[in-house]
Amino acid sequence: MNKNLCFLLGLGLLASCGEPEVQLDHDYSQWQTFGGTKDAARYSSLDQINTQNVQQLELAWTYRTGDATDRSQIQCQPIVVNGMLYATSPQVNVFALDAATGAEIWRFNPFQLLGGQNSWAGTNRGVTYWTDGTAERILFCAGSWLMSLDAKTGQPDTAFGDGGKVDLQKDLDTEMEQFLIVSNTPGIIYQDKLILGMRLSEGLDGAPGHIRAYNVRTGKREWIFHTIPHPGEFGNETWQEEFRDYIGGANNWAGMSLDEARGIVYVPTGSATYDFWGGYRHGANLFANSLIALDANTGKRIWHFQAVHHDVWDRDFPANPNLIRIKKDGKWIDAVAQTSKQGYVYAFDRVTGQPIWPIEEREVPQSTLAGEQTWPTQPHPTLPEPYMRMVYTENEILRLTPEWEKDIRAKLENVHYGNMWLPPSDTHGVVLFPGMDGGAEWGGSSFDPLTQTLYVNANEMPWILRVTANPKFADMGQNIYVNYCANCHGMNRKGNPPAFPSLENIASKLSRPELAGLINNGKGAMPAFSHIPEKERALLVDFLLGIEKTDNADKNELAGGRERLYPQFYLNGYSRLLTEDGYPGIQPPWGTLTAIDINTGKIKWQSVLGEFEALTQKGIPPTGTENYGGPVSTAGGLVFIAATKDEKIRAFDKETGKVLWEAKLPAAGHATPAVYEKDGKQFVVIACGGGKGTPSGDSYVAFALPDNKPK
Repeated sequence: MNKNLCFLLGLGLLASCGEPEVQLDHDYSQWQTFGGTKDAARYSSLDQINTQNVQQLELAWTYRTGDATDRSQIQCQPIVVNGMLYATSPQVNVFALDAATGAEIWRFNPFQLLGGQNSWAGTNRGVTYWTDGTAERILFCAGSWLMSLDAKTGQPDTAFGDGGKVDLQKDLDTEMEQFLIVSNTPGIIYQDKLILGMRLSEGLDGAPGHIRAYNVRTGKREWIFHTIPHPGEFGNETWQEEFRDYIGGANNWAGMSLDEARGIVYVPTGSATYDFWGGYRHGANLFANSLIALDANTGKRIWHFQAVHHDVWDRDFPANPNLIRIKKDGKWIDAVAQTSKQGYVYAFDRVTGQPIWPIEEREVPQSTLAGEQTWPTQPHPTLPEPYMRMVYTENEILRLTPEWEKDIRAKLENVHYGNMWLPPSDTHGVVLFPGMDGGAEWGGSSFDPLTQTLYVNANEMPWILRVTANPKFADMGQNIYVNYCANCHGMNRKGNPPAFPSLENIASKLSRPELAGLINNGKGAMPAFSHIPEKERALLVDFLLGIEKTDNADKNELAGGRERLYPQFYLNGYSRLLTEDGYPGIQPPWGTLTAIDINTGKIKWQSVLGEFEALTQKGIPPTGTENYGGPVSTAGGLVFIAATKDEKIRAFDKETGKVLWEAKLPAAGHATPAVYEKDGKQFVVIACGGGKGTPSGDSYVAFALPDNKPK
């Protein structure tokens, strides 16, 4: 359907080619928000590129940021406003390009506002645009700082906060103000407010993940919603009172969606700390692992749904939900659909929070860890159908070759599997499947409002979850290491390369000042630990360099004078179940793209997403790969997605799931594409930052039809 017709009839009822009547609430020809539009549809009404000509796509332009480092990434989905494309580099420089040519208009290094301090900013997934019709602003976060720039010039808005920046460590309604805070997913604009979440430490040093709204003009906090409720607030009784102030997390790191007409913002949250042992947080732990509908003007709760009670599996909600409109039992329903790491889509009435289909509480296995009290049941949606396998069983063990099967069976010794809710244990490992990276991930899903089809990509990767009792080392530096570093690098410091390098021989690679600087500032995917008290950082450096100390001074005190709590059990490193040569320990597919008819909840089709060329050359059909980044559907009958480790972008036929076009990228496109038009020409742009076990890159590439070919 022509994009202009869709827009002109967008606020009315539209019927086309026998399709059901639909109501379009947005101009889907624009891509001005994270997710394309504030309903997070990741849908474009542009149809210049379509199923008939997509094979003619060619490279239109490339922009290189020039600041990639070892293991850096670009997870950014650009936005396009008034012909200017806004995005970020691996080092979170913000830039504006001519959207038709890729020519740089301006570029801003956020460390200009931080006195040159090279404070780690981490991965960034995009920026936010605001205008009142006169002033235009780009808002973004670098590390713990929220910043505002003039959208036309890239210069800081000095009227915003402190000379253009706001410290996100402040105004959290806590006594402490020293936390690891990184807001790496853009906020969402409602009127003159920027509503913002944040990424936090997953240890007991983590900040509470409260949701805040800031005045776009002044930077002042307008409201706050306590995701870990304070005394007297709804949900406070779901926590242990004596430890509640020590618990962090329950944060929104995945982004939000907005029903602008109703003034409702939909906020998915993650786990509470400590992620894998909840002995200090007995109870259901509201509002962790929840989808929360808030009044966007005041921050007041309207309704909520908790998908995981008392999470000990790190099953955060990973992406902002899609605001959808479906027809069920002959009636139209304004709904919200939330994807999950555990392979479910949860669907609710947008206003009341009532499930579209029944959600059943089912009994799950219980923990035997000392001090732990897991929740007896967990929610299971009856529909939509899961978009991936839900259980790792004997039949799922990799057996493409006898050698791989033998390898994986050896790794499964003293490991339990067969239930997605097996709790962590200190006597054996458990297969966590769906895994810690989903299921669905932060790229989000795409919703076609004309056909009521949801497109979601998924990882089918088993992980092995092991926890170890806290050994309470005499060396305080080792205790600090276990608390801050062991989740990624393992209790034994062996790491899980390439994502998490070994630290066993770090003394041969870095001097003491270099190591201290790395810990303080971070690098690539590693966060900065500048929030750790200086004495603790020094003890950590000594431990990593092999300088043993038994001085326990200050070991029971956090920054700010608060008593320190240590979990009784720690995760013994993030670990995928892989063969020795790096292939997932499960029968393919390892990555998929699925189309779900959201009117019925039934799967329309599922396709393999990605391939290992080395396996294809051996005669093994495409297996799919792990994938990070999401899909975009279009009125041209296509679904565009990169995301895969094979460094390609593809276009699928959105009705059949057939691959119609693919192109090699300069590095893996672990991001979600943006689709836009300038000067009558349609473009598809993808960030090619690599990482996630692939070589890092620094490019944005845009594709379009050649000018001399029919459109």
